Amino acid sequence: MGRAVAVIGTGQTKHGRRDDVCYPDLIREAVKAAMKDARIAPQDIDAVVYGSMPSMMEGVAFNHLYFSEALRSLGKPMLRSETCGSTGQSLAHTGYYWVAGGMAETVLVVGSEKQHEGDAQATMSTIPEPFLHRTIGGAPAAFSMQAREYMGHYKIDEDKAREAAAIISIDCHEGGYLNPYAHIKVRLSKKEVKEARVITYPVRLWDVCPSSDGACAVIMAAEERAKKICDRPAWIKGIGFRGEEYFMGDSSKAVWRSAIEASQEAYKQAGIKNPRKEIDVAEIYNPFTYQELMFLECLGFCPPGEAADHVIKGVFSPRGELACNPSGGVLCTNPIGATGLIRLAEAVLQVTGKAGPHQVDGARIAFSHAMGGAQQFNAVTIVSSEL
Repeated sequence: MGRAVAVIGTGQTKHGRRDDVCYPDLIREAVKAAMKDARIAPQDIDAVVYGSMPSMMEGVAFNHLYFSEALRSLGKPMLRSETCGSTGQSLAHTGYYWVAGGMAETVLVVGSEKQHEGDAQATMSTIPEPFLHRTIGGAPAAFSMQAREYMGHYKIDEDKAREAAAIISIDCHEGGYLNPYAHIKVRLSKKEVKEARVITYPVRLWDVCPSSDGACAVIMAAEERAKKICDRPAWIKGIGFRGEEYFMGDSSKAVWRSAIEASQEAYKQAGIKNPRKEIDVAEIYNPFTYQELMFLECLGFCPPGEAADHVIKGVFSPRGELACNPSGGVLCTNPIGATGLIRLAEAVLQVTGKAGPHQVDGARIAFSHAMGGAQQFNAVTIVSSEL
């Protein structure tokens, strides 16, 4: 894995509909917060990594050039990455390798999206091939099909899956209510979740993530510099990234191989044998509640086909055996280019004891994850309070 790398600072905007700022100022808000948290200045940054999902969503090609002043990237090496929903984790991996490989000592990593100034669904609908997939009807339809495939594959009773999905929604929205950065802030009853209007069956309104404006920044540093600058760094212990077939019908989305293999790669690097027992917090990419059920299994937190039972028992509640998405997750905040990076930032806040009202007591090892592409990419980053 090369040199040891730590996250020494994180910064997030307040997410939501941010008509109060222009896009560069939205990014500037996150960058300033990260530098303040790391107690460094722009001149201390050696290189910058930036991404959004994709830049055409904002109507500006290569928007990292438009944002160069806000990113403080003038005169510095810069890399761009975009892998749709997994962009944030791709950015983190790019920054990690830049430092671990010895090509930089300190790297600023930034992801962002301003969905209310564009048309996210229209842009995303151009990603699938035009003759078959594009007729499906956008992300809610595609992920509802996946939910049906999952329930059918494992013969999961629909009422049981609906109950578990409702619990996930309630828990996540409670976390979002407590999270000062979250977009959706509402407390829900089980009745409200279960009786909400159908979006695409079996997905209902409170099973769906929002369209958010927001940005996230993290600062990574090599071991020697991290120890010199930061009192409580979060050490990157393992990363994993896998992709699979572009065409939806060419691979199982119930047994999601890219998620399974990406997490196994990260566990191997981190020396984790029993994820549910050894990890304290998991920030899972959950744009829809039913996807969290699948990920709980594919990421190795429970046996295949048993996620609903474990959720109903409270195993993955914020105060359960493994706290999942105490920040509210993607279900409460989704500025797509930043979303996967927010998962890492929230994991860092947990292991450094800075998560505030949604802090999980005693968190030492935290897991972060994102999914992207045309339902084809999965990425994982594990951080620890200990080197």
